[in-house]
Amino acid sequence: MNRRAALRAALFTAGGAALGATGVAGVPKLLGWDRPPVSGGYAAAADAPETLKAANLSVRYFVETDEPVVAFTFDDGPAPNWTPMVLDALDEAGVPATFFMVGGNLEKHADLVRNRMGRHEIGNHSWSHDDLATLDRAGVLDELNRTHDMIKKVFGRETTMLRPPYGHLGGSTVLAADCLDYDIVLWSHLMRELHFQNDPDGQVRDIVNNVKPGSIILAHDVGKDHRLVSLRGLSAMFAGLKARGYRFATVSELIALEKPKPTAPGAA
Repeated sequence: MNRRAALRAALFTAGGAALGATGVAGVPKLLGWDRPPVSGGYAAAADAPETLKAANLSVRYFVETDEPVVAFTFDDGPAPNWTPMVLDALDEAGVPATFFMVGGNLEKHADLVRNRMGRHEIGNHSWSHDDLATLDRAGVLDELNRTHDMIKKVFGRETTMLRPPYGHLGGSTVLAADCLDYDIVLWSHLMRELHFQNDPDGQVRDIVNNVKPGSIILAHDVGKDHRLVSLRGLSAMFAGLKARGYRFATVSELIALEKPKPTAPGAA
């Protein structure tokens, strides 16, 4: 058993009493992305108030609109094979999308996308796809700033949106997003490739029949082969949604369609 595994076993064996005696700050970061972190991630979002810039911060799952418009988003790229496949499908259908790029992947594969993002939007998905909820504010800022700078270097544009890897959102990530004037964008619909692994048409129907006006749809242009279930069905999804009267937008374009909030009674 290696040291990391031994420490993890000891942590679970000792339980809460040991954590209380040791103090969470003294416990190494042992747990994976799919388990609650024990260091860094649960810093209160109100820590270091002297650094705060905005009175509020947007965390968005969908957009409230009556217009039949949806946004497709793609995480984790760019990378060979899949990213060009996605871009080809989008080009063929004339559909804009938002790509939440991993900075390290963009650095390696900039030539794949440098001249293909004209109608598309780019968001920040961290530098290394680490779980930002397990990092302190300085660590999150490093991940985001490196990616922000790489996006500007490759595309000559600034990004204003963050999607945290795995959708994990710790207080340190909120503080870092505030520092960078980012909106945080999550999703309301996601591809369920494992569920539809043996029924690719079912994945198409799941998206076409279930999205609503203002939906933000999550897919990936990097990953394990089961994700090809959704990518190979993109053209059919676009056609099916168009047949339902839907059109497509980037996330920022979708946000611009948001219904104004009703004015409170008695407000000027």
